[in-house]
Amino acid sequence: MTPEDVIFAFETLGTKGRPNFRSIWANVARWERTGERALRFHFERPEREAPLILALMPVFSQAGLSGDFAETSFAPPLGSGPYTVGAFEPGRRIVFRRDPDHWARDLPLMRGQHNFDEVIVEYFRDSNAVWEAFKAGAIDVYKDDDPARWETGYDFPAAIDGRIVKSEIPHGRPSGMRGFVFNTRRDLFADIRVREALTMALDFEWIRRTMLSGAYERIESYFGGSPLAHSGAAVGRERAILAPHAGALPDGALDGAVSQPVSRGDGRNRENLRRAAELLAAAGWRAEGGVLKDASGRPFAFEILLGRSADEQVSGAWAEALKRLGIEARIRLVDSAQYQGRRNEYDFDVMVNEWALSLSPGVEQRFYWGEAGVETPGTRNYMGVANPAVEAALDALDAAEDREGFEAAVRALDRALTSLRLVAPFWHAPRSRIAHDADLRFPERTPLYGDWIGFLPDVWWRDG
Repeated sequence: MTPEDVIFAFETLGTKGRPNFRSIWANVARWERTGERALRFHFERPEREAPLILALMPVFSQAGLSGDFAETSFAPPLGSGPYTVGAFEPGRRIVFRRDPDHWARDLPLMRGQHNFDEVIVEYFRDSNAVWEAFKAGAIDVYKDDDPARWETGYDFPAAIDGRIVKSEIPHGRPSGMRGFVFNTRRDLFADIRVREALTMALDFEWIRRTMLSGAYERIESYFGGSPLAHSGAAVGRERAILAPHAGALPDGALDGAVSQPVSRGDGRNRENLRRAAELLAAAGWRAEGGVLKDASGRPFAFEILLGRSADEQVSGAWAEALKRLGIEARIRLVDSAQYQGRRNEYDFDVMVNEWALSLSPGVEQRFYWGEAGVETPGTRNYMGVANPAVEAALDALDAAEDREGFEAAVRALDRALTSLRLVAPFWHAPRSRIAHDADLRFPERTPLYGDWIGFLPDVWWRDG
């Protein structure tokens, strides 16, 4: 790799790559070569993480690029990692083979990592097919998100005789956000009262009891379960960030923590549905013959777009609850390619999505929630949020120069996003459940982030 390769890669990603690459490259005012293998970049504006994010951008060789970067190609790229691409079948599997001549293999940093000679990644169209393949021994590791199955579903031969074991990996990362995402680009979801009403119809307590075997915890906010989550009233620097834009947030958002609705868990959810009906009425919706309609007579109906079958059950439960309000929610399951395409173009009413958030959020947050994502395809601002309080929190996060300012900005962001009811939250687990071949091992001391970063298969090995 040469400095010319670095510039070629950055310019290519900055003009033809994803919006997050384009955003960071747009902040580069100029660059200069300062040595045989050294470069210096100058930025247009100060951003706390801009140099780090730029340094983490992929670098690839111009000579190793086959054809036009913007065109699909099955030619393996020239890389610098510990594995090379071996055999592969598009849409089916990829085989990675360890490079015995890897340039970094003897560095102290690499000790204990990348122990397998071969790693095979298999692709399946359906989550049930993955489970059946694991039971049959076709794959070695299965991350199980179904708590009922975790408790009672391991009654197949390989698990009974000990060839398969179950491991629970704790973590300290934030809850992140996962749930039903309202596309506020649609007029139907532009009113926060409507979004709050739909959120109240999702009976988490009943779902937890009947579908989740009492496991998991409700996602309370985007950085829930971590020191970065907002709590109580906004004070100090957090309040200073949000106060000038308090009018862009719901009443009381700065005066107390934003909470999620709680039901009795009996499946009726009467109190919350009654409150939801009141919110819908205040937003101009009226029930006629069991159908909720607006002033023009338009029925309240929308589509829930799903990319995996595992989300059908909770979607069905929500749709049934919405019927009691006179709302028709149609569930549509599509293949992963179509789901990704529609998600990138924001072509959906409601969908299920997850944002996995870290203890060190930075400039990527603007890619998730920045107002530019309302119009720009391919960002992760799937809900289409464009709110001055959110923008102020993002600006404060970019400009933070100390820990106190950083935490205040993240809490302000967490409070603003949560109060806007852009997502009807699902649940999260403080530990990951992984079933695997009994001969596979991992270190006793697991990372703070659990199985999320640099864990599987990086530091695993086979014993036996």
